[in-house]
Amino acid sequence: MSKIIYTNSDGTVAIIHPIGDVNDAIKAVPSGLSYEIVDDSVIPTDRLFRDAWKQNSKIIETDIAKAKEIHKTNIRNARTPKLAELDIEFQKALETSASTTDIVAKKQALRDAPADSAINSATSEAELKSQWNTSILGDSPYS
Repeated sequence: MSKIIYTNSDGTVAIIHPIGDVNDAIKAVPSGLSYEIVDDSVIPTDRLFRDAWKQNSKIIETDIAKAKEIHKTNIRNARTPKLAELDIEFQKALETSASTTDIVAKKQALRDAPADSAINSATSEAELKSQWNTSILGDSPYS
């Protein structure tokens, strides 16, 4: 089945899924934007990095720099409740004069997670997904 792809003025890739004749659906492309009619197989099925897609003629590719930022945002979102839990543990430890060393180390590992050098060296979505550290971040959003 044919689809219409084009790049919006904000750089995002848009996909039109025609209900009838693809030529009738072309009217939905905003004026002044170029488009391509492509086969359904061109559209990636994995949409986890959808906001990092870019159009290269009749192909949709992943802008790896944008995908890295999405991945870092996913890490930040996952660590927020974990840091809050550790803050509570830290306060409890202070109240009982217990050691805070392990708690401080866990918090630092969470803070450092988005800066992992493996993220910066990743060259594909698969490599980014494999950089999810389940031991500190919990279950991967990619599985």
